[in-house]
Amino acid sequence: MKEKIIDISMTLFEQKGFSDTSIQDIVDALGVTKGTFYYYFKSKEELLMDIHLRYIEGLLEKQKEIAEDRSKTAKEKLFDIVYMLIHNIEKQGRQARIFFREMRHLSEEHLHNIKEKRDQFRYGVQALIEQGMAEGEFREDLIPKIATLTILGAANWSYQWFKPDGDYSDAEVARQMVRILLSGIEK
Repeated sequence: MKEKIIDISMTLFEQKGFSDTSIQDIVDALGVTKGTFYYYFKSKEELLMDIHLRYIEGLLEKQKEIAEDRSKTAKEKLFDIVYMLIHNIEKQGRQARIFFREMRHLSEEHLHNIKEKRDQFRYGVQALIEQGMAEGEFREDLIPKIATLTILGAANWSYQWFKPDGDYSDAEVARQMVRILLSGIEK
């Protein structure tokens, strides 16, 4: 039942927004009582936090797998991370949109926890950029923090415009994005 509550909540949060979705809306959509909701979650915000944690912890787990793959270059790992972020939108689009759009509804304590995990992801990407610079794959004059934020800004914003059923696959979008980020658009 917990998974059903999360699933229907994500649908409602995406359609109506967190603020305009009540616990009553959630239980009505499931045909259960509020007691059922409160058995699994203390509040609507706790439910939102659960959605956020599942999203960011899933990304951190996948990022770790990519980073630890010794058979790939930094450039290949960078592609894998960008692809993962864009592919996640295809597989977990609702969760991605809720993560970015509804974060503002978390309490300061919960927000701090999510920001720490988000920073952990950013530092992982930055370490990869620094590794690529040290190994001569990336330009040595980069400022790793700015390069990281540029990459994450581009990839994370794709939840707004990427359409999995559109003209380009997630892999094509990731390849093009990494190509632009690594080579620029200058002729």
